[in-house]
Amino acid sequence: MKQTKVIALSGVSGAGKTSVIKRLAEEFNSPTLLFDDFVEPDTYPLDMKAWLHQGANVSQIKSPRFTKALSELKVHSDSQMIFIEEPFGRERAEIAHLIDYVIMLDMPMEVCLSRVIQRHLTHSNDSSTTLSNYLRKYDDHLRDVYIRVSNKVRENSDLAVTELEDVVGLASMLSKWLKQ
Repeated sequence: MKQTKVIALSGVSGAGKTSVIKRLAEEFNSPTLLFDDFVEPDTYPLDMKAWLHQGANVSQIKSPRFTKALSELKVHSDSQMIFIEEPFGRERAEIAHLIDYVIMLDMPMEVCLSRVIQRHLTHSNDSSTTLSNYLRKYDDHLRDVYIRVSNKVRENSDLAVTELEDVVGLASMLSKWLKQ
């Protein structure tokens, strides 16, 4: 019986996790789970700024439906791999035991911010308000949240990718690494 490996792609918002996961899943004919599909109103601490100043314990970020879905998928999958978007790598105790490899997309913050801005402009009905709110939070504390969490994830990653590549290039690079 072959063991299904869970490959977690991590990184800050805008790093390219979802796009790369979709490419890899297609190439390897593997299932995926995306963290954002399981976010609920109580997933994140209510006051992220206070959370940051209290130490940014990522185990306080809860996604029980995500963890349950991954547990079930891992048991029932006949695929060689499952690709998941888990921004926090192995840092969340509730899901760490299910992850075999963590690949961190460690992109420059300004690249990620640019991508998030583009996403807001493309996908939001009221992009000026939501973008303005996001940027206000980014300046106030989100950038520091991203940096703090990235530093933790990087320490416990199996691979950290710092090369600026498009989605096709990143997926190709990761595909080669996974086949080794």
